[in-house]
Amino acid sequence: MSTHATPQRFRAIPDWLTSYQKKWLRFDLIAGFTSAAVVIPKAMAYATIAGLPIQVGLYTAFLPVVIYALTGTSRALSVSTTTTIAILTAAEFEESIPSGDAASLLTATATLTALVGAALIIASILRLGFVANFISEPVLIGFKAGIGVVIVFDQIPKILGIHFGKTTFVKNLIAIVRNIPETKAAPLIVGICIIAVLIAIKRFVPKAPAPLIAVTAGIVGSYLLNLHDRGVELVGHIPQSLPSFTAPSLALAERLWPGALGIALMSFTETIAAGRAFTNTDEQLPQANRELLATGLANVGGAIFGAMPGGGGTSQTAVNRLAGARTQVSELVTAAMTLVTILLFAPVLALMPQATLAAVVIVYSVGLIEPLEFGAILRVRRTEFTWALIAFAGVILIGTLKGIVVAIIVSLVALAYQVANPPVHVLGRKPGTNVFRPRTKEHPEDEFFAGLLLLRPEGRIFFANAQQVAQKIKPLIDDIQPKVVVVDMSAVQDIEYTALKMLAEAEVRQRRRSIKLWLVGMNPHVLDVVQRSPLGIALGRDRMFFNLEIAVARYLGESLTAGARAS
Repeated sequence: MSTHATPQRFRAIPDWLTSYQKKWLRFDLIAGFTSAAVVIPKAMAYATIAGLPIQVGLYTAFLPVVIYALTGTSRALSVSTTTTIAILTAAEFEESIPSGDAASLLTATATLTALVGAALIIASILRLGFVANFISEPVLIGFKAGIGVVIVFDQIPKILGIHFGKTTFVKNLIAIVRNIPETKAAPLIVGICIIAVLIAIKRFVPKAPAPLIAVTAGIVGSYLLNLHDRGVELVGHIPQSLPSFTAPSLALAERLWPGALGIALMSFTETIAAGRAFTNTDEQLPQANRELLATGLANVGGAIFGAMPGGGGTSQTAVNRLAGARTQVSELVTAAMTLVTILLFAPVLALMPQATLAAVVIVYSVGLIEPLEFGAILRVRRTEFTWALIAFAGVILIGTLKGIVVAIIVSLVALAYQVANPPVHVLGRKPGTNVFRPRTKEHPEDEFFAGLLLLRPEGRIFFANAQQVAQKIKPLIDDIQPKVVVVDMSAVQDIEYTALKMLAEAEVRQRRRSIKLWLVGMNPHVLDVVQRSPLGIALGRDRMFFNLEIAVARYLGESLTAGARAS
């Protein structure tokens, strides 16, 4: 039986640990090893996206994973970092650390990651978990598609073996085209081969750890073919030790905090989305505010030991769950494998071609671009399709961090538009029934009654949309010239003072034109508010009805009586 609706108290010890069953261990071990084969290569690749040394990716797949496993509420969520967070980090460093030297980048990484963690923890304390719901799905799809395009074109120079100073997306694209004649054959061949391997594995052996196989192939090929001497750039030296403490910089914090807020928002949005997507029916849904705290602590702890900003990833969580993960023990196994990699395999990883990592990044970043999703949005609602395109263009044209602002603004504008523009339906009655429904071309047989106009507004009516509702109703009354206007309030959850005043004034104007206003179907709260207002006094209980059926019967009865008197 699902427990999704059951709230949980805050617990210092995760529930999976206190109720752990021995039979889960085998599944968690297998899932942990499988997940490590995907997470470790991708974490290294994401570090290169951010312009950071490859070992930073390893550090991000170690301590933050452990901290989240012990504090988070999702049993399957895999937390390290993601393509989106990596590209946002890169954009922030391009603006704040233009020199790009290693020491400055490591200090900036510690500072940015700590700020992201602090922002998430503060948001948890303020119980701002609901904020994740303010980025609509179409806008998020557009934003991620833009991120995917930016990442792909950011990695293409590494496969082509060309170099140029990077600026905006458009200028980088022009630079790539101009430098194509300078393409080096060796890295291009390596990149194409790795991409082919990844695609083939995904197509024919989807359960195999494709990133691990690709990285291994790149390292083996580099060693056997001596690729470095053939012009292929390698990852190079990786420290074979645990990360050392790196203190955040208060001076850098003043420059990095705006970007940290954007990264924190995206980290939480991706974390909660991935956690919810892979929750089994017998598990509690991730608690938004507890997830804020857990990812915040993971980032603060990771910052101390050189990790980049992180969060939950959809693809790696999918691997973890599909591999059979029952609890976060699987992620502790993944963290242990990362530690083994840091301490034992660093010299081997140094032989990896940069083109190999670039190929891994490209293949998995293309997954962020979902044309079918755009098509699905367009088929359902053209307006939301426009929002998705605006978010996509925002990332491409003005940059990723500013693209987050665009995405949030677009989502809020879309929400404001929907709230400020509630629909008002003209109703007809389905023949032979007491069902009233909006007038449509599909049902020309519906009954309409001479001298009676049935209207149904939807949503909360308040100061921001009352005028809009009035402007929709006025031409309908002018066109039909009814004797009675019946407003079905069953779909109105609340009505505010400004709207009541406007409706009262409209009632007076229509009464002067010998047009009566009736209200029906009000919920108890709306009825109470209306009765205490001048509108309620003017209408009296005689012009307020329980439902449309009673109101229409009353109107038809009065019409028959009036007709009999006239004859």
